[in-house]
Amino acid sequence: MTDHSVLIYTILAAAVATYITRIAGYVLITRLSHIPPRLEAALSAVPAAVLSALVAPHFIYAGVDVTIALLVALAIGFRLPTLWLLLIAWAGVMGLRYFGV
Repeated sequence: MTDHSVLIYTILAAAVATYITRIAGYVLITRLSHIPPRLEAALSAVPAAVLSALVAPHFIYAGVDVTIALLVALAIGFRLPTLWLLLIAWAGVMGLRYFGV
C-alpha cells in the first residue's frame, strides 16, 4: 500500500465512523418516547461546550488583541439581550482590530 492509499482509507474510515455516530444518536433520540431530564440537560449543555472549545484556544494563545476583542464581545453579550447586537459589536471590534485603530 502506498502512503496515499493509507491516507484515503483513513479519511474514509473517519467519515464512516462520524456518519455512524451521528445517525446512531438521531435514531436513539427518535426511538425514545420520553427524554429523561438528565439526557435533556446534557444535550442542552452541548452548544456551550462546543463554543467554549472553539473560543478558548484563541482566548489563550492568539494574542492580547484577540483576548481584548473576546472580552469586549463577552461583556457586550452579557449586557445586551439579543444575539444580533453581540454579533454587530463583535464585527465592530474585529474591524477596529483589522484596520489598526
